[in-house]
Amino acid sequence: MKDMTIYMTLGLMAGILSGLIGIGGGVIIVPALMFLFGFSQHLAQGTTLAAMVPPIGLLAAYEYYNKGFVDMKVAGLIAVGFFIGGFFGARIATYASNEVLHKIFGIILILLGVKLFTSK
Repeated sequence: MKDMTIYMTLGLMAGILSGLIGIGGGVIIVPALMFLFGFSQHLAQGTTLAAMVPPIGLLAAYEYYNKGFVDMKVAGLIAVGFFIGGFFGARIATYASNEVLHKIFGIILILLGVKLFTSK
């Protein structure tokens, strides 16, 4: 029961941050599963992707939609690309080592952080 509460709390925090600043839950959940729960990179990524199969962002997206902050055409096109790209990305990732995935994930987070920090 304790583990269930901890994992649900992680999901709650990722959901709050996702709705608040629009970050993908994987940016929070993948590192948390690795560093707090000892998951391998592969297990953390696979578990996070499985958690995102249901429409987890539906309520947050609905709130933004009600305020006029959703472009449905763009969202649909991104969803189609994400659906196809996710398959190919997962296929590549399952053949990569944990070390390579760690480095790719870290580099992307650093680049995003630098871009956000230096933009106006």
